[in-house]
Amino acid sequence: MPSAVIVEYDSAWPLRARHLLDGVRSAFAALPGAEGFGYEHIGSTAVPGLGAKPIVDLQVRMPDLPPLARLTEVLASTPFVPAHGSRPDSPGVHRDGRRPGDQAEDGAYEKRLFHSPSEGAILHVRRVDSPFARWAVDLRDWLRCHPEQARRYERIKRRLAEEHAGEPDYDDYTRAKTAFFDGIQPKVRNWAAGS
Repeated sequence: MPSAVIVEYDSAWPLRARHLLDGVRSAFAALPGAEGFGYEHIGSTAVPGLGAKPIVDLQVRMPDLPPLARLTEVLASTPFVPAHGSRPDSPGVHRDGRRPGDQAEDGAYEKRLFHSPSEGAILHVRRVDSPFARWAVDLRDWLRCHPEQARRYERIKRRLAEEHAGEPDYDDYTRAKTAFFDGIQPKVRNWAAGS
């Protein structure tokens, strides 16, 4: 996995996300309850105008997570394969981290992670009750509605990408963004709650 490189926003990202999600939705139709799954384009590529790594993040929310082998089998018709992370401690591969104040039981943070190097995409499969899944959507929507904060976030990402440019992966870059998230979390949560 290369180090983080931030590029200008590309208006093709949402179209690519929609196309990939359509393929995932078709594949997941084989799973029980698939008609109730949530399919979302998340992350920086889902925020118009926001510079980002040119990797589209997708999220599927479902009530229960099937075993990795079953999801791998179902996704065989798509370009997605299991992602294992670049290091044993890579963040967000098998579990999401708790955000400050989260009260959910441990199982709600379990996830399945897939990627498609050929398509430049990552697929996060999370439970419907995952607080991190909710955070990903709330953060996306808040940044869409607060362009000055999106520009601030982009400046921080560019600085962090430069600081971590010589590294063999972007795990430390990913961890370094946590300070920004921690700082804005109360505003995002109040906004999402309608306060």
